[in-house]
Amino acid sequence: MDEEVKNIGMHSKSDHKPVEASASQTDPSSQSSICDELREPSIPPARFWALCVGVFLGLFLSMIDTSIVATSLHSIGVDFEVLEDVNWVALAYTLAYLGCAIVFARISDIVGRRDAFIAAYIIFFVFSLACGFAQTLNQLIAFRALQGVGGSGLYALTMIMMPELSPDNLKQHMAAMVGLVITVSGVLGPVLGGILTHYASWRWVFWIKYYSILLSNGPIGSVSLVIFIFSWPKAEYLPSQQRRAWKELDFLGSFLAIAAAVLIVFSFQNAGTEPSNEGWKTAIFIAPLICGLLTCGLLVSWQLFIQHRWHDRFAPAFPVNIFRSRVYSTAVVNTLLNGFPYLLLIYAIPLRFQVVSGKSALISGAMLLPMLGASAIGSVVAGKINNTKNYTFESLLVGSCFMTLGCGLLASLSHESEDAKLLGFMTFCGLGFGLTVASSTMLSMVEVPIRDYAPAQGILSQVRLLGGSLGIATSSALLNEKSSKYLASILTPYEQATIGSSNTPLSNEQWSAVRFTYADAFKVEMKVATAVAACSVISAFGAFRRKRLLVAEQRAAIVAQEATRRRDQAK
Repeated sequence: MDEEVKNIGMHSKSDHKPVEASASQTDPSSQSSICDELREPSIPPARFWALCVGVFLGLFLSMIDTSIVATSLHSIGVDFEVLEDVNWVALAYTLAYLGCAIVFARISDIVGRRDAFIAAYIIFFVFSLACGFAQTLNQLIAFRALQGVGGSGLYALTMIMMPELSPDNLKQHMAAMVGLVITVSGVLGPVLGGILTHYASWRWVFWIKYYSILLSNGPIGSVSLVIFIFSWPKAEYLPSQQRRAWKELDFLGSFLAIAAAVLIVFSFQNAGTEPSNEGWKTAIFIAPLICGLLTCGLLVSWQLFIQHRWHDRFAPAFPVNIFRSRVYSTAVVNTLLNGFPYLLLIYAIPLRFQVVSGKSALISGAMLLPMLGASAIGSVVAGKINNTKNYTFESLLVGSCFMTLGCGLLASLSHESEDAKLLGFMTFCGLGFGLTVASSTMLSMVEVPIRDYAPAQGILSQVRLLGGSLGIATSSALLNEKSSKYLASILTPYEQATIGSSNTPLSNEQWSAVRFTYADAFKVEMKVATAVAACSVISAFGAFRRKRLLVAEQRAAIVAQEATRRRDQAK
């Protein structure tokens, strides 16, 4: 790390005069000076691809833990003999994961990307194993929250590092690959959770008995960390990074960013898990929501104040100046709106297969694979079409349209088991999500100043999770409302809590009512998802520009702008 800092400083000092000698950005000597001052990555190919393996495995593990426990919650509740609070096992990870993304992004500007990533890896790895050894539900919830802190770092830093470290000819492909890993891990989570729940203990989600060879965070986490450490290139191969000092870190802004995100999601999760349909009227929903909105106002006010007072001398946790770019703001809004239906689908579709169609937990999770394949195709297509031309607006718009179409078709399903139609319709959603994830990542690469690139990617990561968390909470609230309406008179609370995940015997009449209730709730959920996705279509038009540079040309302009800023700062 010290070698990297010295190398950056040496370049800045030795090349300061030549940059001043020519102010024209079109002059060859000026371009050469800019390239020297702002080095682009030149990592050897073999080392680069090894680094990709280590980084993407970390992203995969952190993302998969957002959904892998979905099919294990009942087993966890039975093991600890506490069913009513078991949802906090998933919620604790989500809240920590959501809250710390921006903070980790900004800390990486201080300690460096490598050290921040290793720290996130260690936190995630240690508390993943600790979750498997938890002896009480409260211990498991606490360990899951700490695991989420590390997971948020792996997620946010991958979104920052891969576009930064990629050579110019691969930057667009990296955005597609990041989108691919996100979609693969999100869909595979319930699948792997179903396998582990079906064949082993829930503890094997978090650790492994070393006498067997199974998927877990333990061995894969350690191997991927070793790959990352040994493949990290020397300083001369890295892009130059202008480090910040700890005294520049916006501690108050970081706290407000975490508090705002956590309070808002916490309020909706409380309403969603309320057994009655009155959750939206209770103080446990209203109070955190009001506090969260007030915290958002304080965060924006504080960011505007420090930007006006200290300018570049302070590293804001939530730099509001980047939202002056209409295109980047569009990418943020679109990411939020498309995250809502996508994570809702990941939780709602397996539940529908399990209850309405009578599939096992394993098969229900596997039914998400068509959406996984479509998401992968969407990410690859977005990277391919934007490789030479700039079609980011078109790919963002088309992706949002596919998501809306898929959700609308899913809302048209009857209350009967229509598995073939469901599998076909959900592929539209997967294709749309893959297109939008890759497109929004590319837009952030070319629309945000280099000095704000880390928090900009952190914001994208955070709003995607925020949208998904709100989607899951909405799904839970709608299902609880339908259950309260149709099932409260014929099933006990315990029977309702164990539907589809236990061998609780039900009569034919009871099963018929259960299937109708869950199918009806799914239709309403898809109508809400369609409305939100339709808003994402409208938001996508904000990314339109009549005159557009190529992606590579936009990137070059941002590099030149940052070089000029650093040159002026050094005067």
